[in-house]
Amino acid sequence: MKHFFSIIGGMGTIATESYVRLINHRVKIKRDQDYLNYILVNDAQVPDRTAYIMDHEKPNFFYDLKDDVLGQAQLHPDFFVMPCNTAHYFYDDLAALTDIPFLHMMRIAVHKFVEDYPDEKKIGLIATEGSIYDHLYADEIHEVGREVELGGSEIQPMVNELIYSNIKEKGVVDGELYHRILKKMHDDYGCNVILLGCTELSLAQEKAPDHPYNVIDPQSIIADVSIELALKIRKGMDPKEACSKYLYE
Repeated sequence: MKHFFSIIGGMGTIATESYVRLINHRVKIKRDQDYLNYILVNDAQVPDRTAYIMDHEKPNFFYDLKDDVLGQAQLHPDFFVMPCNTAHYFYDDLAALTDIPFLHMMRIAVHKFVEDYPDEKKIGLIATEGSIYDHLYADEIHEVGREVELGGSEIQPMVNELIYSNIKEKGVVDGELYHRILKKMHDDYGCNVILLGCTELSLAQEKAPDHPYNVIDPQSIIADVSIELALKIRKGMDPKEACSKYLYE
């Protein structure tokens, strides 16, 4: 297969399925050959990311991802994409394993926020406890000179229920709960824009988009970027040159 990218997924599987569905449905096609070339590594056995980040006595998920990246690197994809926000805890270590471009979903999303909402000095953030605990998104947001609003103590339990109890455990999206979280972040904490810092939240946005709130959806954004890069490379652009636009330092 010529010119393909590798997806390091399975964290979780339903969220990865959402990313794949987005790239398949958003690319413009007239024939089968117009779809993108990619290899999906749906590694559902990667240990829980939040559990390890909050307690290093828990299984370390780096080694599973390392094996996945090194295995795919032998096939020489044009670039890597990893549709899991919390797994970016080990982004630097994973990207250092190969000279193949490795897109940073969180960084790309934060720069998209600045581009789309240049006058907004604050962004609401809802995410896994692991991402919140280790400031994965907060650091990226502060790096571009913006403030982060996490809401009050009632927000995280609601987010956890949506991510774990509903989507991961039952495979369903509670749209009413998702909308309630967005409403509280907007009405109670003054967030004109809310960043969905977990791919399960991106799935909620895909399944329940009928709300009036402004969201930054990293999975949707990385899907669009994946399509853009894959098509540029297919037309003859060097993969590293194509990806350089999104490899923010």
